[in-house]
Amino acid sequence: MSWSYEVKDDGMTVEELLRSEWRLGKKVVHEMRMAKSVKNDKFQEVVWKEPLTKGTVLHFDLPPASSPYEPKHDVELPILFEDDHFLIASKPKSMKTHPNETGQIDTFINAILGHIVRNGGSYAEHVHRLDQGTSGLLMVAKHPVAKNVLDRMLEQKQLVRDYEAVVKGKVREKSGTIDAKLGRDRHHATRRIASPTGQSAVTHYKVVRQMEGKSILHLSLETGRTHQIRAHLAHLGNPIIGDELYGGTPTQDGAYHLHAFRMSFVHPFTGEKIVVEDTSR
Repeated sequence: MSWSYEVKDDGMTVEELLRSEWRLGKKVVHEMRMAKSVKNDKFQEVVWKEPLTKGTVLHFDLPPASSPYEPKHDVELPILFEDDHFLIASKPKSMKTHPNETGQIDTFINAILGHIVRNGGSYAEHVHRLDQGTSGLLMVAKHPVAKNVLDRMLEQKQLVRDYEAVVKGKVREKSGTIDAKLGRDRHHATRRIASPTGQSAVTHYKVVRQMEGKSILHLSLETGRTHQIRAHLAHLGNPIIGDELYGGTPTQDGAYHLHAFRMSFVHPFTGEKIVVEDTSR
């Protein structure tokens, strides 16, 4: 995996770029140093602690990496953004993000790895997850450095993810924030509930449309807890229609409408503002 990067600030060193700017893990940095993965614009090895001038072009050449998943080649998923570092694709509802048991290959990441392998690659790792019943945008790293950088961006809330939900009833406030810690429901193996001893969880919402018996909301996450939006909307008193696990009224097809429709962020390698929308909802 090879790419070029233009240094943004005078005095930046390779060491600072990898450890402070991109915040790569020690193992990844060590592997890059041992493999002599960083070259200057003359494709010569660079001194990692030597200050560089703004505009210097660095060339990265990573050793091949692989993923533990089996590629699935007979499923084509909509890919809305792709470059050398990562891609963003749309996951249909009812498809799992990743395998949960040995031999399982009918998941999003298996299908995406199939796409990557067909195009000469070998590595795919999802940066975040969506519940099986939730549809929409998922980001996949195409090499370990991108995975490290994107994990850090996710932790620091630099990947903004927006969702659309159809909920039961009329939401009292036109917009608001649900700040309620979430923990496991001791009466149910998978359900989450608001709990003072749970993990911090914050969801922002805005009502975009109201109809008889239901409302359409747009939501964004500050945290990424398991079932966060579903549990928070149930806590608000407006569960997602069809989400019976959280008290939603049943639908004919048994599905609920929660769709990750937009993702926005600053590209960590190019500095470009990226906004990707999935209008298939």
